[in-house]
Amino acid sequence: MTFDVPTGSVTSIIGPNGCGKSTLLRGLGRLIAPRSGRVLLDGSPIGSQPTRQVARRISILPQSPAAPPGLTVADLVSRGRHPRQRWYEQFSVLDEKTLRHALTSTGILDLAGTRLEELSGGQRQRAWISMTLAQETGIMLLDEPTTYLDLAHQVELLELIVRMNREHNRTVVMVLHDISLAARYSDHLVAMKSGAIVTQGRPDEVVRPDVLHEVFGLSAQVISEPTHGRPHVIPLGTLSTGT
Repeated sequence: MTFDVPTGSVTSIIGPNGCGKSTLLRGLGRLIAPRSGRVLLDGSPIGSQPTRQVARRISILPQSPAAPPGLTVADLVSRGRHPRQRWYEQFSVLDEKTLRHALTSTGILDLAGTRLEELSGGQRQRAWISMTLAQETGIMLLDEPTTYLDLAHQVELLELIVRMNREHNRTVVMVLHDISLAARYSDHLVAMKSGAIVTQGRPDEVVRPDVLHEVFGLSAQVISEPTHGRPHVIPLGTLSTGT
């Protein structure tokens, strides 16, 4: 497959369960090696670049990440500084400043001393995103960051991600299940089915009834939502129901 990520954009990968979205994201983050082909970072194969160098360019937040019991928010976020440190270096003034900036940017500075297990789902996701911010990479890979969140917290988190993209010029690639939310908060969409990319482009180019039919087996009407003019999906039925 050929897949380009526009620099400085928010790109979302959509598709049915099991189509390879997370696998693609893990390949982009060098967590798995491609069986064939190459993943290029700045024109160079990512697999041939030093691990620390890649970790300074790309941060990845896997689906449903776990942390050791008793870890505080500050402990977690400080781990984002590891690629910037040498083994013999202690946590520096710059590291502390970056940590505080990351916590402030996500609105959880007051929770720095709180253990992760005491947080709500939305607060916990903000803590993990703070860790990726503290890593200070130009590229952020997020695998289903809205999983297990109610709709209000999903919107809150996606607005935070877009703000991080705009304010810090981060290139964001994320996997999302909600097509309408992906269209609302993304600059670029990639639609996948059965391990292949069906189409990619602007939300209005991808979120179309014929694409939804091909990729999801879904009969749907696509309207323009009134506030921002982004495509919004109204499901009418699936191929299995005959509607």
